[in-house]
Amino acid sequence: MKKFVVLSLIALLVLAFGSMAFAQAKKEEPKLEIKMSGFIDAQTHWSTNVGPGNPAAGIFGPTATIPAAYRFGGNAYDKDIAYWESRARLKMDFIMGKEASGTIFFEADSTYWGDRAGGNAGTISERNTYGYWGGDRAALEIKNIFFDFAMPVIPIPTTVRVGLQTFAIRASQFLLTDGIGITAGFKVDPANISLIYAKAIEGDPKASDDVDVYGIHANAKVGAITVGGYGLYYNMNSYPLNVSQAITSVSGALIFPLTRLIAGTQRAEMWWLGLYADGKVGPVNFNYDFIYDRGKVESRFTPGARDLKFRGWYTRAKVDFPWEKFNFGVVGMYATGADAKKTDAMGTVGATAAYGAPYTATKVGSFVLPPASESGAAFGESVVLYSNWTDRGTSGYGLNINYNAMHRGGAGGTWFGKLYASYKATPWYKVTLQGLYIGDTTKNGNTFGNARKPTGVLRDDKTIGFEADLINEIQIWKSVSLNIAGGYLWAGDALDMWTGTVNDSPKNPWHISTSLKYTF
Repeated sequence: MKKFVVLSLIALLVLAFGSMAFAQAKKEEPKLEIKMSGFIDAQTHWSTNVGPGNPAAGIFGPTATIPAAYRFGGNAYDKDIAYWESRARLKMDFIMGKEASGTIFFEADSTYWGDRAGGNAGTISERNTYGYWGGDRAALEIKNIFFDFAMPVIPIPTTVRVGLQTFAIRASQFLLTDGIGITAGFKVDPANISLIYAKAIEGDPKASDDVDVYGIHANAKVGAITVGGYGLYYNMNSYPLNVSQAITSVSGALIFPLTRLIAGTQRAEMWWLGLYADGKVGPVNFNYDFIYDRGKVESRFTPGARDLKFRGWYTRAKVDFPWEKFNFGVVGMYATGADAKKTDAMGTVGATAAYGAPYTATKVGSFVLPPASESGAAFGESVVLYSNWTDRGTSGYGLNINYNAMHRGGAGGTWFGKLYASYKATPWYKVTLQGLYIGDTTKNGNTFGNARKPTGVLRDDKTIGFEADLINEIQIWKSVSLNIAGGYLWAGDALDMWTGTVNDSPKNPWHISTSLKYTF
């Protein structure tokens, strides 16, 4: 039924577009205009206990949220780390007047200057390795390929985008990912409305093993305030996404093992509902967000396994008070955490809970993001624990991104209060000083650490730590900028690691980064 609705929508769009020749008088054909934009950067990182984001991460705990090298016993634990990295982007827009345009968007990365032979992370792919000595790497990626067109016979202004595009809703808070699909935007004064359909996984076209995304996003300006809301539904008939696993079944009375590869051993249905407001009241600017996630994951091939429920929420409020060359601000954020007695660290159906037997996985209370959402990298609330916006979110002690499953992003399982002040000293230099108290919201355990009580069960601590950051923004030329950021986190008990015999407190994490960028 859902596929029929989507196909019907596409058919109506095609018919409306096809009728343009009969609905409009002949006019001069627009000329093709080509625009190019992008950037090239070079970044340095110097830190202790602050690693890159953790792909394939789960809900909470060091096995799920901290890369292995940075956990206790890893070769980066309590050691100074230093490296360079780079990224380049090239976006080409092919514009035919106001009626239509097409976009091709490329990206290339050097994970480390001096990338190793054999491709990124030892794989045969050369993705993210253009910093290889000698060059000539196959490191260019396709980020987006899509086209836009206006609908001429619909009485309200309507635009349609088709293809591999960036899906972004409150990008630093909720959804930021690239995928293939269709979005339609409608302008109904004073409201803007967007409808979303995306295909995350097709799988076998003959089987119900695909993953579809449906959504709606609307906002309107009321005086000096913009209010908005959105809802997204992910129907994941194969979960986790893009993960093939061998399963064994029994065929009738023959009783012989039959092994085959499937896209995912579970299925999931998830809803995300959000509200937000941005605007100005008197002398202050404010932003507010609230997001609620609800759904379940069920096993497809384990009879009797209990469904795993997801119930989490997130809220954030920010107030800025600009005054002459200064800006003073305060931010508060709270995101629910998991309960270690109700789920394992990865949010697995039928698993023993992290707290240990007899507790089993029944519910994930942590706030989670959709699979592949990179909002954790865009979160940018600090330099050490959360992602650092000055280095485009490539680092952070607590940064968590999973491209195949739901994950806690940058916020889940934490809360913070932040004060900051910035000063625009000259037209080309701005300095910001900020301080955060960061707390842990995971129950019967910790979001990052896995310390244990003398009885052997997980310890529940409340303090992740105090963080102080200094950020410098320097505009060298109109097209060339330099960011220098440094941060230090006085670690709380919630970061302690279990060594197998005792608890160990890691060195206080710190991070210094620079980012030199040419934009065109």
